[in-house]
Order: sequence, then C-alpha cells, then structure tokens
Amino acid sequence: MIADPAPPPMRIATFLVFLVLCGPLSGCIGDASLNDSDSDMEGAYPSEWDRHTLDWNWTDSYSFVLESGPYTALEVQEATFEVDTSEVWETGPATSNVHLSYWLPSNTEMGDTVPVIAVVSPYFSYGQPGDESGATNVVGAGRGEFIYDNYIPHGYAFAQVSVFGTEESSGCFDYRGEGEGWGIHQAVEWLGTQEWSNGKVGLYGKSYEGATQWEAAVHGSEHLATIVPISGTTGLHPLLYKNGSAEARSQIMHMNYFGSTVDYNQDDLDNVCPDIIEGLFAGPVTYGMGELDPYMANYYEEREHISKALTNYNGSIYWVQGMQDWNVDPHQVFPWYQKFIDAGFEVRGMLGQWEHNYPDQWSKHNAQDSGYGGEAIHNMTRWDWGQDLFEWFEYYLKGIGEKPELHAQIQRNDGEWRIEDTWPPLDRQFNEIDLTTCTQTGSQVQGNSVTGGSISNVVIECDAIDSLNDVLISGLATLHLDVQAAMDGGQIFVELQDAETNLRLGHATMDIRYHQGGSEPTTVVFGESLTMLMEFQAIDALLPAGHGIRLVMTETGEDYLAPACGVLCPVTVQGGTFTLPHVLRDGENVLITPQGPEAANNQ
Repeated sequence: MIADPAPPPMRIATFLVFLVLCGPLSGCIGDASLNDSDSDMEGAYPSEWDRHTLDWNWTDSYSFVLESGPYTALEVQEATFEVDTSEVWETGPATSNVHLSYWLPSNTEMGDTVPVIAVVSPYFSYGQPGDESGATNVVGAGRGEFIYDNYIPHGYAFAQVSVFGTEESSGCFDYRGEGEGWGIHQAVEWLGTQEWSNGKVGLYGKSYEGATQWEAAVHGSEHLATIVPISGTTGLHPLLYKNGSAEARSQIMHMNYFGSTVDYNQDDLDNVCPDIIEGLFAGPVTYGMGELDPYMANYYEEREHISKALTNYNGSIYWVQGMQDWNVDPHQVFPWYQKFIDAGFEVRGMLGQWEHNYPDQWSKHNAQDSGYGGEAIHNMTRWDWGQDLFEWFEYYLKGIGEKPELHAQIQRNDGEWRIEDTWPPLDRQFNEIDLTTCTQTGSQVQGNSVTGGSISNVVIECDAIDSLNDVLISGLATLHLDVQAAMDGGQIFVELQDAETNLRLGHATMDIRYHQGGSEPTTVVFGESLTMLMEFQAIDALLPAGHGIRLVMTETGEDYLAPACGVLCPVTVQGGTFTLPHVLRDGENVLITPQGPEAANNQ
C-alpha cells in the first residue's frame, strides 16, 4: 500500500493567503459533499497566471496539488458483477463478468458520499508481477499513483477497472468493439450507484485508457460527469490510416493487443470471439484492397466512437494531447475539439509539444529530436497539472469551487505557452500560396513498396511569407495538390520545413484514392488529373520573419507504409495551393508555467 503523501512545500505567505481565501468556502479543501452555493464563489484557488510564483512539490515522477487533503485511503476493495452480453456477441457468452478494485477515502466512514475517478484499462494483469500494470487491486504506477496520492486525500474514490477478457474480467476481449464499450458502461453505472457514491464518475487515462473513456461516452451514462482523455484514441480507422495512408502497425494492431493482453487459460476460452478473426485480416485487407472491402468498413465503424459520443454524451471534457505524438496523432482530436464546443459541450484543453506522454511526465520530456518537440523541452513539463486537474474535478465531480475557464493551453514549438479561447484559434487568418509561383524540383513522387526507399521525390520551395514580422502558424494547414495519377494507387507524404533552417514544422500524408479527403476512397484511373485535398497534422509553430517554407514530397515517410502498388503508381505533381493558418498575438496571453528542476537540465 502506498503511504499517505506528505504536504508539498509552499511559501508561508502564499499558504496564509490561500487559507484566508479558502476559509469561507465550505469544501475548498477536502469537503466531499455537493454545495451549489459555493459554485459562484471566486478566489478559491491561486490564478493559473500566478502559478509560476508558487512552490511546487517536484520530488516525484508526477505532479501534486498545492495542498494535501485531510483524508486517508481505506483498504482496497474488490467487486465482480455480471453483465448481460447476450445481445452483444453473436457467438460469445450470454453473460460476462466485470472485475474492478476501488479505494475509498476515510470520510466515507462518517457517511459522506464521494465522487469516483476511474481508470479503465486492458493492461491489468492478475498474478503476473512485473507484467503490464499488475492486478487491479494494486495501485498502478504513474497514473494510478497520481490519482491515489492527490485526490483520495481530498475526498475522492479511486477505481481501476479491467475490460472484458483481461485480468479477472471474463467474456470476450473485444478490442475497441461494442462488447468492450458495453462492459465499460456497466462499470460506470456500478460505480455511480454505490451507497458511498455521490453519483458522479470521472474517467482518466492515456492512450488505450483514453480510448475507454470515449467508449463510455458513447453510452451517455447519467453518472459519467467528466472525461479526461490524454492522447486517447477516438476511432480505430483514423488512428491507423490518415486519408488512406497506412501506419505500419495497422497490419497487426488487433492481434497484437489480443496476444499481449488476454490471459489464456481453460476457464476463459470464451474470450476468443468473432472479432478476433476480423481483426486478424483488417489491416492487410484494408491496406491492399482499400475500397473493395465493405466488410472491413463495418469492423471499423463499430470502433469509431467520437461521432457517437458527440450525439450521446452529456458530460464535460478535459482534452489533453501531445502535439508531437506519433502514437495517437493530433488528428484524433482536431477538428473534433471545436465540434464538441459548437455542440454545447464544456471543453478545456492542454496541448503540449510532448510525445505520447502525460503533461507532468518529466522523465519522458527529455528525448525529443529537433523539429519533433526538441526545442520546447526546457519548458514542457506542467508541474501544475495535478492542481489544474484538481480544480476541474472539484467543480465537475463535486460541484464546488470556481468553474474552470473553458480555454485551451497551447505550447508553441519553441516552448512558449499561451492561453487561447479555443484551438485552433477562431481568429486565425489564412495565407494562400500558389505553388506555381514557387520553385519546384522534380516532377514525380515514386517509390518501392518493399524497401520503402524513395526513388524520386518533389521539393517545392516558396519565398518568405512575411519579410518583416514573425508568422505564428496555428491550426491545420492544407495542401490542395494538383496531380496526375498513373493507376488506382499511389501516395504522397509531405514534410513542411522552414526553408532557411530546414527545421521540420509538420507533415501530411494521403493515398491518392482518398484524394477527396476523409476516409472514403474513390477509384482513380490511368492518366486522371485530380486535386488531392491534403490536411496537415496540427501545427503551432513560429516561422521567423523573412523565412520561406519548403514542401518535401516523398511516397512515404516516418511510420507510414509505402503504397501497396509500389513502383507501378508514380504520382506526377503539377502545382496546387498551400494554405497556412496563422494568428497575430501581442504577448498578452503568454502563460508562464512553473519550472521544475529538470528545466535547468534541458536548457
């Protein structure tokens, strides 16, 4: 069991001011009851603009709240409950069990009801110390410890839930499928209806543990009050394919998870379900056949969650994304971020130049290359993340304290943070560049699907965007590329660079069959001229005054597969239009963040 944390260091003066401000507020520190009268009070927390002036506890691998709560964690409890799965799997089990473990704060012994923060995962592994994340009844390293240490003392329950077919949960391991989502929904319902629960559940976690949050949101439980997806996948097909361009892992994704997460034994043979067979063929068939595979379209449609959540979910969203994440790319978030705001959801964002990491995961914020977040490392780690999230949970799970500002905290590629109303900013302007006015070297993009080596490429270099002022690129740049096809296939990967420094700024990729954008392919014939409507991954980067841009086009790049047609499908580039979104800022919204000891080491 993890020991109760000691209070983090804090300046005496700040501490006294904080107590004076908090004194009149019932529940400011540790009250687990709902108190609507508190929701209109102001001044309960130090302003996020002033956090850099405070002392923080940076003695561990994750961040801490400013003040420790008064409660302790009770002994872990476990629960297993049965779920009707007769309508979920055609040939699977009619009933399946969900297993979870939970820790209550000590104020529940006095009759208080409390909200629940839960991590739902396929990674819990019973009886195999050192494998995956251990059993659900052991506080998970990193994200579990973060919640246990920070929020249980403030009157929150913490739960760890294993999805079907993993750890002690039975049933099929239904990778991102309807069965998995149904089990997650039932876990949320169970947590929200216990006698010690105040009825509100928040979900937390990164990657797959972010995906499970969207799976829960699809069902719209009245108990699911907020989700905090950190680089969480919102749909399987867009995770593995960008406008038809296939990531290498797309060929083995389903079977890889099945082989690494499911516990095989004679008592759990029912976790081999039809979707396992579909998953075995999903990658190769989609890569090789594209639009000739409507059956695989059904497989991916079942595993698309974001649009269904937009319709069914009723809670808030704290969206966290690594702008340099190559595991769960930013296009899993954008443009959905704005779509949820436009639909009336309460959304807040923290968007750093980190990779596939948590905002406060300083031990991982130190190995990024130049052009891939390396220039931002010195100012990357958010030591105020624990406090930031605490204020969010207090409001949305307890109904106390100030309502958090619904804005986006965005980090620029050089490390500077600022606060925007949303991201991409709504006041962005668009600079259109006619590529025929630029210098083009090469005419065809062609490669080899076996070696992935580029046989020929195209480079387009354009003059300075602004000779007097820096240009703050902010948003989703587009490239409408005029091309001529050789056959029903071919692909272009584009890297955007600073033409003066060669610094990578962003990238885009597209299979020519998906030239209309989105995920619906269209047959292309020999000699056809068309426009590829390419969209870059999210960019927030500074292009210095007097610097132009360079577009380097190859048949593949980074972790994408070369097209299946190989050298038979060159694409001829004939110009087009590059559109650069940018904003004007005077520095007033620059956010100074707390600096931990690792900052000096990353200078």
